[in-house]
Amino acid sequence: MYHAVAHRPAKAAYGLSVAPEAFAAQMAVLAEQGRTPLTTAALAEAWRAGKPLPDRPVLITFDDGYEGVHRHALPVLAEHGFAATLFVSTGWLRGPYDEGGAPDTMLDWGQARELAAAGTEIGGHTHTHPQLDQVDDARLRYEAVRCREIVAAELGAAPVSFAYPYGYSSRRVRHTVRTAGFTQALAVGNALARRAQGPYALERVTVRRSTGVEEFRRLVEGRAIGRTFARDRALTKGYAVVRRTRRAAAVLAGQHRGGRGGTHTERRAQNPVR
Repeated sequence: MYHAVAHRPAKAAYGLSVAPEAFAAQMAVLAEQGRTPLTTAALAEAWRAGKPLPDRPVLITFDDGYEGVHRHALPVLAEHGFAATLFVSTGWLRGPYDEGGAPDTMLDWGQARELAAAGTEIGGHTHTHPQLDQVDDARLRYEAVRCREIVAAELGAAPVSFAYPYGYSSRRVRHTVRTAGFTQALAVGNALARRAQGPYALERVTVRRSTGVEEFRRLVEGRAIGRTFARDRALTKGYAVVRRTRRAAAVLAGQHRGGRGGTHTERRAQNPVR
């Protein structure tokens, strides 16, 4: 799982960014190991149909839609003939749907079309990148459906793959993503993707600015993943309790205000034109 690929990313994007040189070195590792990158859609379809996967398969994914994916990553992917999946937050991309709030320079729709034409799968990552397990039902559906509609309108084909912002999901979130028309979705989890995880909870490992080439090699080989991400997993478990508590409190507050026309977020999601 990648985010920004840039020499000098904005502070907000720095930790989850990689330098272009580091990305090139990491793709060289995949080539040396004889890995076969495929799209998220291709992986899910093979698993659903019971078809064999290619030799030593790997997913290369990018979240959010940073401009450097086109500027720096695309030439490297093309050099190796590698497939990849880009999950875009449509309200962050530059153009007519831009809602503001993006953490750095993002793709425009012309660049997104060039990536798609080069064989990159374009998936959904919501419209405005909220924490989906913390929003009400109307806003949740809006984020998934609006994203899918915009990608379909701009690229000529509706996306079938989705990635949860921040990696957060719940049974309610996964159900909404499925009913919105997405046929598979990726979380984070910092573990290797396995069929048993189910099509709406596939896990990935995070590549950061601090990920050296030898650590990357170990991650791809599935070595020392637990040790590498031990702190992340501990924090995730603790925060999951906090998130469930926050969501329960929000639901109770919404019920309390229900007699007065619903919550602000409910009313806004029902009339989302801004």
